[in-house]
Amino acid sequence: MTRETKIRWIAKPVVFLACLLPLAWIVWRAVTGDLGANPIEAVNRFLGDWALRMLLLALAVTPLAKMTGVSVVMRFRRMTGLFAFCYAILHFTNYIVFDQALNWADIWTDIIKRKFITVGVVTFLILTPLALTSTKGMIKRLGGKRWVKLHRLVYLAGIGAVVHYTMMVKADLMQPVIHATILIILLTYRVIRKA
Repeated sequence: MTRETKIRWIAKPVVFLACLLPLAWIVWRAVTGDLGANPIEAVNRFLGDWALRMLLLALAVTPLAKMTGVSVVMRFRRMTGLFAFCYAILHFTNYIVFDQALNWADIWTDIIKRKFITVGVVTFLILTPLALTSTKGMIKRLGGKRWVKLHRLVYLAGIGAVVHYTMMVKADLMQPVIHATILIILLTYRVIRKA
């Protein structure tokens, strides 16, 4: 079995299933009634947490490959980025469908009034074109240089996601600090590499 075959038929499916595990876990908790007193909020926070974690993981792929010399991990960058977007879509959908019951007037008021939601929506809007242009066909259509410029917005999305999460948390800031620290390390690494 060649290295390419192992990546395509073994490693990629394993990573794909690993990325689905958080979703399977929250579905299991929902089915078993283990979401606490406010299940909608529990699901929303869980999905948002995993959107952020997947985004940080996608941002960590390139530094990891360069620091370790293991370039094969680059083959999983797109997948983890798309899973970040998938969890972000589920997070946003849970908010508009279950939390706000598709009441667009209330949703719009909420987006304007509550700044952490404003930041979250802007971050989601930044991620959307990145996900839509992640295919090889779109790279060809846009051209390599334009595609790279567009996809640099992922750094802004990372900052937006961390700020959104930090603004949302009211008491224990340990998790936001951990996420912010990871993001700062990843962004600092990129700045140093380009300097």
